[in-house]
Amino acid sequence: MTSSATSVQLYTVREATAQDLPGTLRRLADAGFDRVEPFAFTTFPELAAGLTDNGLAAPTTHQGFIADGSIEEVARAAASIGISTVIDPFVAPEKWTTAEDVADTARRLNEAATVAAQHGITVGYHNHAHEIENTIDGVTALEYFAGLLDPAVVLEVDTYWVAVGGADPVNLLATLGDRVVAIHVKDGPATAEAKDQVPVGQGSLDIPAILAAAPNALRVIELDDSRTDRFDAVVESLDYLRSLETGADA
Repeated sequence: MTSSATSVQLYTVREATAQDLPGTLRRLADAGFDRVEPFAFTTFPELAAGLTDNGLAAPTTHQGFIADGSIEEVARAAASIGISTVIDPFVAPEKWTTAEDVADTARRLNEAATVAAQHGITVGYHNHAHEIENTIDGVTALEYFAGLLDPAVVLEVDTYWVAVGGADPVNLLATLGDRVVAIHVKDGPATAEAKDQVPVGQGSLDIPAILAAAPNALRVIELDDSRTDRFDAVVESLDYLRSLETGADA
C-alpha cells in the first residue's frame, strides 16, 4: 500500500480544544500525530504558537468562506500561520438541488480561488451526504460541481458521508481523480447517526480499498461524534492506519 501523510481533524476533539488548545495539540503530538486539520481556525489565537511548540503542521484547515465571501481575510490569516489549503466544510443542503444553485456555488469557489492565490493559498470543498444524495444530469451533485471547478480548486472527500449518501467511496474517488488532495477517513455503519461512528478499521467501510483509491491524498482521521472517548478513537485509528502500512495485524 502506498503510504500517505496522516492528519486529524480537530473537530473530533472539539471539547478539549475549547478548554485547552495548546494542551490538546501537545497530547496529539505525543500520540504520534505530526499534522492536524483545524476548524474555524481564525477563532483560535493560540493556534500558531501551539503548532510551532509541538512540531505540528496544518497543511489543511476547515473554514467557511463561500457563503459570506470572507476569503480575503481567511487567506491572509492562513498564510500568516503556514496553512496552505483552506477547505470550506459546508454549503447548505438546499444549495445542492438544482444545476443553477450548484453552478452558483462553483462560481463563488472559483472566484475565491483567484483571491486566495494572491496569498499563496489553495481553496477547496468538503462534502457531507447531501451532495451525494442529490443528483444532477445523472451524476451526484458533487460530481457535477467538480466539473464546474477551476483546475486550481481542490476537493477533500469525506468518504464516510459519501457512503451515508448512498455512493461507493472507492468509485467516487476514482471519478474525481487528482482533484482530491485530502480524504476524511472515518468508520462506522454508514448511517447518518454520528454517534454510531467508531475508530477507523472497526466499522463497515472498506478502508484499505478507500486508501488505495486515493494513494497520494492526505488522510485526515475524523469522528463527528462517538459513543466512546473520541481522543482514544483517533489514537486507535492512527494505530490502525499504521498497521496497514506495515502489514501488521490491526
